[in-house]
Amino acid sequence: MPTLDWIGKKKVINHHLDVPYRILQPIEHFNTDTESQNKIIKGDNLAALKSLLPEYEGKVKCIYIDPPYNTGNEKWVYNDNVNSPKIKKWLGEVVGKDGEDLTRHDKWLCMMYPRLKLLHRLLAEDGAIFISIDDNEQAHLKLICDEIFGKNRFMGTFVWKRRSSSQLSKNNVSIDHEYLFCYSKTNYLALRGVDKDYASYSNPNNDPNGPWVLGDLTVGMTKEQRPNQYYDLHDPKTGKIYTPNASRVWSYVPDTMEQKIKSNRIHFPQDTSKRPMLKRYLADLKSTINPISTWALGKKEKTSQQGSLFLRSELNSAGTKTIQKVFGTKEFDYAKPVSLLKSIIFQITDKDSIILDSFAGSGTTAHAVLNLNKEDGGNRKSTLVEMEDYADTITAERVRRVIKGYGKDKKAVAGTGGDFTYYELGDAMFIDNELLNENLPLEEIRRYVYYTETGSVTTYQPRNDDQHQYILGHHHLTDYYFYYEKEAITTLDTHFLNTITAQSDSYVIYADVCALSSELMLRYNIVFKKIPRDISRL
Repeated sequence: MPTLDWIGKKKVINHHLDVPYRILQPIEHFNTDTESQNKIIKGDNLAALKSLLPEYEGKVKCIYIDPPYNTGNEKWVYNDNVNSPKIKKWLGEVVGKDGEDLTRHDKWLCMMYPRLKLLHRLLAEDGAIFISIDDNEQAHLKLICDEIFGKNRFMGTFVWKRRSSSQLSKNNVSIDHEYLFCYSKTNYLALRGVDKDYASYSNPNNDPNGPWVLGDLTVGMTKEQRPNQYYDLHDPKTGKIYTPNASRVWSYVPDTMEQKIKSNRIHFPQDTSKRPMLKRYLADLKSTINPISTWALGKKEKTSQQGSLFLRSELNSAGTKTIQKVFGTKEFDYAKPVSLLKSIIFQITDKDSIILDSFAGSGTTAHAVLNLNKEDGGNRKSTLVEMEDYADTITAERVRRVIKGYGKDKKAVAGTGGDFTYYELGDAMFIDNELLNENLPLEEIRRYVYYTETGSVTTYQPRNDDQHQYILGHHHLTDYYFYYEKEAITTLDTHFLNTITAQSDSYVIYADVCALSSELMLRYNIVFKKIPRDISRL
């Protein structure tokens, strides 16, 4: 399989493993008194994605990202160019001196690669990632996605028409579209598709087979290619004869055609200069779904309340108008339309799925999730990450207004309801990747250790008075203990063992020191792990 190489690739190909794990610091609980399952995170999305692993690794059903297109245009509200100060600083730290020779395409690839690696870890086995991109980087993006997700996981490229005019045309070629790359985690995933349109089906002659529509009765072959399908066709009721077309013969050989006529599946026109047609019955449809080929204009939206699948795209201008309605002013340029995100999310999610957008921009993804939940009673959860300073004033503020309602008088839009917690990136779990950061909340440390051991936090047990104060949880026939005190040295000895009353097949116990004999540890299937040396780094 062809792979892409660029200056700096060797430095970033495994960089996602070196990114320090940082806790998420809750700043605001909006419309709730506790931490919400909906998150908006301000901070570098590379660090934020690492911080999401304990809760969401392998659980995100739908990932949508709208990364910088690397156009070189730095005049937008968000910086669509990887020469932004934050990215330049990161490249200098990670790539080093080689970064001085990078082209803007090299920089873009260095920025995207580790983020896609972490997104791959977060994606569920039955999930899919959708990536918006244009011609500037689409060829490069395809190659690195093939490398990270697997070429056989590529589901398709969808075209999205973003504007209707011929503005900004070059050489009389107007680029009025963008692309949506779609990759799955496994190769057995299917999108929902789109409902077939039955409006053209009718039954004016009370056909006992039910509603029908006329279809072509010829095939694109000549009489020389298909001589057995080149013959006169007779209407048994009227005796009229319909001559064949030498360039486009009948679809069936005579015997099969006779069967179609007897079963009333051939429609004969009064005028013999016109072609007989095949009656296609609604009852004969093998599927009620059409596959998706593009997100183009002209599709009617069908709400999920009616149990229908919908596919609708609007122009970028619709996204801008929505921002103006929400804020009363033009706060953000080139926001994606809500209808596009609704269509994407509906294609892959269930009513309780998790949706992630790590290039959140104005917050369109959360807006779409809230609208969908309101329409079909779903409980989809969204997590948004935005590194720019407007994460609170635009991204989160838009979601606040969508939840509570916005606009005035006749233009007022009712709130969707819902809630979210707004986070900022907190301190790292380790200092210089060696020492445990003891200034972190104890629950954050305990939860991290349990996740690194089990790969899950589902069975994690927060510290409380109703159980052993040092137990982390039980997973796959093993009990995990974290015998840790900030101001004291802890020792795994027989005295500590005597405090454990719960029976388990095996034990993993963290402590500062171990005083147990090898024989005793073998007898009780105990594995000792030293703090902080044996705590894994994500």
